Amino acid sequence: QVQLVESGGGLVQAGGSLRLSCAASGSIVRINTMAWYRQAPGKQRELVAAITRGGSTNYADSVKGRFTISGDNAKNTVALQMNSLEPEDTAVYHCNMNIGRLLSALDYWGQGTQVTVSS
Repeated sequence: QVQLVESGGGLVQAGGSLRLSCAASGSIVRINTMAWYRQAPGKQRELVAAITRGGSTNYADSVKGRFTISGDNAKNTVALQMNSLEPEDTAVYHCNMNIGRLLSALDYWGQGTQVTVSS
């Protein structure tokens, strides 16, 4: 059993910053990828940023240059530093980790944390 717990969401004014954190606990054999997704009201969940075990990163075009993802495989944690926040960044942010060996790996999700950016 694996659990992901997020923290760090909240209300911030446009132009401000927030840092989201996510910690995994339980039976963790190997973390392959860590990622953050978000879902705004009435919209589909979208990938915000991802980082592989080797450290390669991928960002949504809308957040490039503003958000930075970082992962710590030793501590089973992933963070998302969000700068220059815009009202369009308002959403519930979910942590995701792909955990396991090769073909038996599974995706795990956190419960989500609300980020609200006021104009």
